[in-house]
Amino acid sequence: MEAESSSKNEQKLSLTGSVALGTGVMIGAGIFALVGQVAELAGGWVPWAFFAGAVVVGFSSYSYIRYSAKNPSSGGIAMLLKAAYGPGVVAGSFSLFMYVSMILAESLLGRTFGTYLLRPFGLQDSTLWVPVLAVIAIAGAAIVNLVGNTLVERSATVTAAIKIIGIAVLAVAGILTAGLSSLGDLFTTTDRTPPDAGLLGFLGAVALCILAYKGFTTITNQGGDLRDPKRNIGRSIMIAISLCTVLYLLITVAVTGSLTVPQIVEARDYALAEAAEPAFGSWGVGLTVAIAVVATLSGLVASLFSVSKLYDMLRDMGQAPGLPGKEGHQSLYITAGLAILMAAFFDLSQIASLGAILYLVMDIAIHWGIIRHLKDDVEAKTWIPWVAIVLDVAVLIPFILLKAQSDPFTLIITAVVALIIVVTQWLVVRRRNDDAAPTEGTSTRHESD
Repeated sequence: MEAESSSKNEQKLSLTGSVALGTGVMIGAGIFALVGQVAELAGGWVPWAFFAGAVVVGFSSYSYIRYSAKNPSSGGIAMLLKAAYGPGVVAGSFSLFMYVSMILAESLLGRTFGTYLLRPFGLQDSTLWVPVLAVIAIAGAAIVNLVGNTLVERSATVTAAIKIIGIAVLAVAGILTAGLSSLGDLFTTTDRTPPDAGLLGFLGAVALCILAYKGFTTITNQGGDLRDPKRNIGRSIMIAISLCTVLYLLITVAVTGSLTVPQIVEARDYALAEAAEPAFGSWGVGLTVAIAVVATLSGLVASLFSVSKLYDMLRDMGQAPGLPGKEGHQSLYITAGLAILMAAFFDLSQIASLGAILYLVMDIAIHWGIIRHLKDDVEAKTWIPWVAIVLDVAVLIPFILLKAQSDPFTLIITAVVALIIVVTQWLVVRRRNDDAAPTEGTSTRHESD
């Protein structure tokens, strides 16, 4: 029995593997795809926007850490929402908000992969080849996940090291080229172009920056696959956020030191590659593209692994449908298939905006659930979730207001997606309660979420 237990423990994810999976999701999309979009809102204050995003996420992570440490599972967020709101429409809807936002992050990774890979050929704006390569990337990452946990962890650990070192090298080299004084500019707004929309623009940019960090939530879904999860989930989350914060600050300082704000905005989908060219020439562009390809592919592998676990939990809870036949790898097929559809039909800006709004709304629900229902169970200090809610609202509302002016169509799509999720959940819960009623022999009280 001891040998069997030891063998099972060896097959579980280590702390290093967990951090690698978390940073794999976070670094992949965040820094490569968002810098230009953030600059469009924050102007030259891009580094400050990413730092502010880290502060918001730091407060947000507390609720996830407290619950996951007490109740580690392979569907951490779904279980948290179920514990807070019951197994009904509210918990199911917000769980699917999170699930869809994670799928959007995967489609963002796929399109970023295609954009950067095509940059050396001048085809980075192709409306055909970018989505084609995105589909290929997502399908390839799904195949890697079919092999199992061991390969996922090993590949995540190796690729995480490659991209962390690679981005650090690019950042340091860029800062040295621009002059060490550019590093000092991180702590001042002197000589930085202010946001066109002022504070509103800066706060809206922070909402986008949060997408670069939200991959930490996938770590909460590793509870069933992580060694000593009660201890390691919190450690993994904090290490991953800290690593990404340092890297994002360094690389954004390098980019803003190399390019003007209009240049960053013009090359917003591939700003890092564009920033490497003035300083390093074609070889710098090639190196950036190589790191971006590794980062996005490894991010896809890590994200599909974690998000599939979340879908497994939702399906087991009766809040998400399965496919006909045996379960097998159903969750992986469904997740990858939805990510492929989104990557094929939405551009990077739409994907990022939709993902940011759904995630922040879900995040607010998480903190309210902790405050209202779970504070005693998870021994939480309620002032921290309250601060997290205030910060979420402070960046979400400005972002929505700015989008209403510049891109109302994306807001309409977001509202439609949210409505579909809520209505579907209502129908699923109603049918589940109707099916359960005859087996109980008495009328079953329907939930009134």
